[in-house]
Formats: sequence, C-alpha cells, structure tokens
Amino acid sequence: MWKASTAIPPRQVMAEGLVTVTGASGYIGSYVVANLLAKGKKVRATVRDVEDPIKVDHLKELDIAEGGSLEIVQMDLFDLDSVKAAIDGSTDLIHTAAAVRISAKDPQRQIVDPSVIGTKNVVAAIDAANTVERFVHTSSTAAIRPLVWRNGETFTTETWANDATLETNPYGLAKVMAEKVVREWHSENGGEGKPRMVTIHPSVVFGPPMSKIHLRGSLSFLNALVQRKVPLLIPIQINIVDVRDVAEAHVRALTMGENAGRYLTVSGDMQFSEISRSLRNEYPELKTPRFTVPYLIALFFGPLFDKRITFSWARQHLRRKLYWDATPAERELEMTWKSPKDSVIESVPKMLEINE
Repeated sequence: MWKASTAIPPRQVMAEGLVTVTGASGYIGSYVVANLLAKGKKVRATVRDVEDPIKVDHLKELDIAEGGSLEIVQMDLFDLDSVKAAIDGSTDLIHTAAAVRISAKDPQRQIVDPSVIGTKNVVAAIDAANTVERFVHTSSTAAIRPLVWRNGETFTTETWANDATLETNPYGLAKVMAEKVVREWHSENGGEGKPRMVTIHPSVVFGPPMSKIHLRGSLSFLNALVQRKVPLLIPIQINIVDVRDVAEAHVRALTMGENAGRYLTVSGDMQFSEISRSLRNEYPELKTPRFTVPYLIALFFGPLFDKRITFSWARQHLRRKLYWDATPAERELEMTWKSPKDSVIESVPKMLEINE
C-alpha cells in the first residue's frame, strides 16, 4: 500500500523504523526504495513532483513485503522547510538526491548547488528532527579520484578529489563539497548527538532501469550502444557496479560497517569494446559497433563522439586504466558483487522496453 502527499504536517509522531529516502525517483534511489520495501520496511520516498508519472509510477509498482509501507512525498532540496517536513519523524535516512551530470551550461547552479545546498538542508533537517538514528549519504568515486592519476593506479577511500574545480570537474567538485558538508557536520562536538553516518561511493552504475529518467545518467553509455547512436568505439575503460548491489550496500550501511566509514562499491571494469562485444554476442540484433578508433584519432577528435569529451579529459582517460579497492565493503558490509558483464547484459531488456 502506498500513499502520496505534497506535504507532511510538522512534528509528526515518529513512526517506528521509518526510513526516508531522498531522490527516490532516481536510479539508485528507486532501487534503495525497492530493497527496503522487499525487506518489509516503512519507507517515505521523496520526489520533486508527486504528480509526475515518470517520477512516481515505477515506485507505485514496487512489491511491498509484509509489514512494509510506502509513502511518496514531495520535497524540494532548496527549500529547508520542505526538507525538514520530509525528514521529520524518520529514524533512518538515506540521502541519494543530487544532480547526476558531468557537464552543464551553468555547472554551479545545475550540478554543484543541488548537491551542496541540498545536503546542507538535509543535515539541518536531521538536527531539527532529532529522531534520525542512522544516516547514509550517497557520494561517488568522483569524490575520490583526482584529475591526475597514474596509469594502473588503485584508489582507496583515503583519497579526495581536492583538485576538482568548477571548470575542470564540476561533478567531482559537487561530490567532494557535499560529502565534506556531511563529515564536518557529523564531527561537530566530537560527533556528540549525531546519528550513525556512512558514505557510499559507487563507480559507473549499470543494471535494469525502472523508468525512462534512469537512462539519462550512467546508463547513457549503454543506451547509446543499444540505440545505435555510437557508430565507433573509443579506447576507454569503465569501472562498473550493479545498481542492485549499490542499493544493498546503502541498506546494509544503516547498521553495518564503521561509523563515519567511506565505502567504495565497484565490482570490476570493462573496456568499451568489451561491453559492445558482450551486447552483440547476447543480443545480435542490436548490431553494436565492432571497430575501436585508434588512440590518436580518439584523442584529437573525441568531441565528435561525445560533446562532453575534452582534449585534456581524453588524454587522461583514453587507453589508461585505474582501479578501486572495494574490499572494505566486502569485509565490513559483507558485500558480494554481480559481475560487470552480467550488469551490462541484464540492463538491456528493460532498456529496450522503455525505449519502445
């Protein structure tokens, strides 16, 4: 059973085990909601517009296990009163809401502000509610990887992307700044009176989409192949994790892992050519491209393949590899991962259905 609401009366009596999920219409957020409902949890899912079918219809169709319930509420990250109302009475909070894009005409307003201002409002709302016991924040590998790295380097959560700027890496800047908001807030007065807090750091996220809006983010890589919008391939490695594993890591982090822990969620990597070949072998009718453009051509003509590709970005990423140490999540959250290939292949049927 689900219900929709455009507002929540202030100071509700706390519902036992109420989990609020911000950004619930998003790719990760939708799967977090689905995971919680399958476990019989009481979930309050926030969306920007409860009347928008593309944001809420897939949530209404989720299976709800015995004891669970779903409330879909409207929330504006820029409106503190709206955020306070959404979080009020919650015992658990999973904050996935953010702008998931690497470039924009106005990166400050379109990428950085939603993450940073929104997260400031979220932690202020937690303090105002005084009921939240556990808080999981969705960060990213983008908050860890600096602009310059050595070929073959393996990153851990000890690193920060402190060289990210509005001009060179607005998405990384947004993720760094938002996570630092959370960590500085959590460490106030030595953490006294603050809820348990964990940050989760996914790489590129694949897996079956639930809604058309899920094709706009990391799945745009695959969707471009499926829609035959990529005639040629570029020599690039993609670090992958399945969206269902990311959701499970968020839910486990409510009660597992270290307080104030940072956890990478990465299952492995594939070359763009491997992804295309796997799709072609599994779905021959897609006729995905076979030919990888030579490095020098891709380096100088990258923008012709994707307008987001700059020369400096291409020089740093093409034909080079980096890796992520996700063993802490395996050890402390007891995570296991779907293989990157399975995530790729299992993304396609629902993607084709949505694209019809």
